[in-house]
Amino acid sequence: MGADAPDRAESLSGQRAPGRPRGRILVVDDEANARAALSEILRDEGYATETAADGFKALGKLEEFAPDVVLTDLKMPGLDGIAFMEKAKSASPQTVFVVMTAFGTITSAVSAIKKGADNYLTKPLDYEALSAVVDRAMDKARLLQETQALRERLRERNAFGHIVSEDPKMRAVLDLVAQVGPSKASVLITGESGTGKELIAEALCAASPRAGGPFVRLHCAALAESLLESELFGHEKGAFTGAVARREGRFKQADGGTLFLDEIGEIPQGTQVKLLRFLQEKTFERVGGNETLKVDVRLIAATNRDLSAEIKRGAFREDLYYRLNVITIELPPLRERRADIGPLASFFLGRYATENGRSIDGITEQALKVLSSYDWPGNVRELENVIERAVVLCDAPRVDVRHLPPALAPKQAEGPPPIPGSTIQDLERYAILRTLEACGGSTSKAAGILGVSPRKIQYKLHEYSSSPTSPRSSGSAKEDD
Repeated sequence: MGADAPDRAESLSGQRAPGRPRGRILVVDDEANARAALSEILRDEGYATETAADGFKALGKLEEFAPDVVLTDLKMPGLDGIAFMEKAKSASPQTVFVVMTAFGTITSAVSAIKKGADNYLTKPLDYEALSAVVDRAMDKARLLQETQALRERLRERNAFGHIVSEDPKMRAVLDLVAQVGPSKASVLITGESGTGKELIAEALCAASPRAGGPFVRLHCAALAESLLESELFGHEKGAFTGAVARREGRFKQADGGTLFLDEIGEIPQGTQVKLLRFLQEKTFERVGGNETLKVDVRLIAATNRDLSAEIKRGAFREDLYYRLNVITIELPPLRERRADIGPLASFFLGRYATENGRSIDGITEQALKVLSSYDWPGNVRELENVIERAVVLCDAPRVDVRHLPPALAPKQAEGPPPIPGSTIQDLERYAILRTLEACGGSTSKAAGILGVSPRKIQYKLHEYSSSPTSPRSSGSAKEDD
């Protein structure tokens, strides 16, 4: 997984959350002393470890231990390291393999890499080399796990080809995704918060030849400038306080795949320059390093800001904007695709009913009317939260209006004053306000209906607004009609 994944036990400072292992490592070596010593060193570094004396025993531990990384000796009796690795990779494709050999020949190293090893170490093991190789292997393992989790999410949520949508505007977006997905072009996804920009980024990746490669995400607004550059480009050991080892950035992690930068409009000017250079040359340097690295990455960016306006006020580089904006996909807000509200509500109802072990048949017609008439300022994300809440509170066969937040219910118009029990002034006020509402605030039209002058209506409105006991008009009067 990436560095901001929730189960990551190590921060940029190198500190570990207490009681949580940094990862799981399986050590495979036919030499008992070497096996035990290496396992002990890795445990001292905070890893959970298991050991196996040969390739056959190691195969049996793959499923029960589920290692992130396997350190395997190359030369072992029975099933050697390469043969074991070939069998193990088919059973555990997210596991990263590092081979160890006392021979250290170029031939054995090349053979191991060709067969799928991520790296190799020569015996006797050098502690610093071991630490660096294991750190890189663990980073790759987490990235592979995150990519697999994303693919599962895509299948679960039917993210591409079956995105929940019946609205023509959203179907046009999906047609564009299908057309743009197979290309190498950079894509800028725009739209309000909660409209599903990340989902569209995932769909673009799934529709591309890079679908089998890594899909790496980074929320640009969540990090300070110094940390953002480290996350993007990586850093060398000692580049800043707390940089205890070299660390690969998101661009390196996404090599051969897709990098999704969310909230691209939030990145500072200094980082914008470095990002522009990458888009132009496909090269970068780690923070604190001089080595120029080249990677093959497709960039997808997203923002809820108007980048054209940001350019005018000098907050965003125009040349970077044009590099990012090869293809633009604009997502309509939910209030502009009301045909999707019902299908989305039903989809979320099924998901959260299953998660909470509830048997709910559906949503009542009246509740659907309330959902469809609401403007959804938080878009699809807000609708999802509302349906999850309704599932938790539902005490009937179907979700009804009473299970929805009160803020969603349409405000009821003020009823007529009771007769008897109301004054002439109460009745007059009610007649003026309701007639104005029906006329769209036009004082002249309301005056014509009520048989009074427009000036009198304006006078009365001023009287109502200045009276502490009188409610203000729910509309605004138009005096220039």
